[in-house]
Amino acid sequence: MSQYVYGVDIGGTTVKIGLFSIGGELLDKWEITTRTDDGGSLILSDIAKSIDENLTTKGIDKADVKGVGMGVPGPVREDGTVLKCVNLGWGVFNAADELSGLIGLPVKVGNDANMAALGEYWQGGGKGHHSIIMVTLGTGVGGGIIIDGKMLAGVNGAGGEIGHMTIDLNEQDVCNCGKKGCLEQYASATGIVRLANKALNDSDKPSKLREVKYISAKEIFDAAKSGDEIAVGLVEEHGKRLGYALANISCVVDPEVFVIGGGVSKAGEILLDAAKKYYQQYAFHACKNTGFELAKLGNDAGMYGGAAAVL
Repeated sequence: MSQYVYGVDIGGTTVKIGLFSIGGELLDKWEITTRTDDGGSLILSDIAKSIDENLTTKGIDKADVKGVGMGVPGPVREDGTVLKCVNLGWGVFNAADELSGLIGLPVKVGNDANMAALGEYWQGGGKGHHSIIMVTLGTGVGGGIIIDGKMLAGVNGAGGEIGHMTIDLNEQDVCNCGKKGCLEQYASATGIVRLANKALNDSDKPSKLREVKYISAKEIFDAAKSGDEIAVGLVEEHGKRLGYALANISCVVDPEVFVIGGGVSKAGEILLDAAKKYYQQYAFHACKNTGFELAKLGNDAGMYGGAAAVL
């Protein structure tokens, strides 16, 4: 009977790999370099080699391993076909079949944000709930949707791309995706910094942010916590945009809880309070009691999700 499972999270710089018991305990974790040269052709063989080395070190027989679950930064079909991962140099191919052939174990592959959502559902901020939406606020805005314990990836693997919901029809700046007015342009770390620079340019009000050479999302939330007027306004605007978007999502999905993760979520309760306030304002009456939780697994969420996908 299988006793172990591996979770893999491929990033643009490093690949995080974790060995888990089938009960959800993280037994070992490590990183290897993501070699994106030669079109990323070495990445899967590097992963297979690294897991094989771990099996040898731990004295684990492959017969005791249920499989390998892997998150990748791009859309993935249900059969494990990757539909281009630009940051890795990958085109369209079945990554699940290829890695399975290299390592001799069953492999499940999914989008990295969806895998992070599955990880938080399994052992993190969404644990104990049946339906959650994970929102990752980092350089961009990602998401993952878990309904009755199943990941909603969509036909093209784009389910959960909530960062590219259009929430402002009047926006003139272009999002990285090529559209205008995406949630990502306001709620991401880069988005709130963009808003901060605009606010400082459009006002003569004193602000601690004027003393900062390179403004970050952390600087903005820290300044807001100390009562800085411009920073408080920026946090309110962030909460308004995020709360509005989540209220619209709840009309479609009606989750039990929103789990907020990513680097921006380290701001903590000040971020949740603003988002919840505006969520309450915009949400359909039947959805007003949806919970809000901070993510708990940090950068390990993708590994946990990979393991959970196999289980």
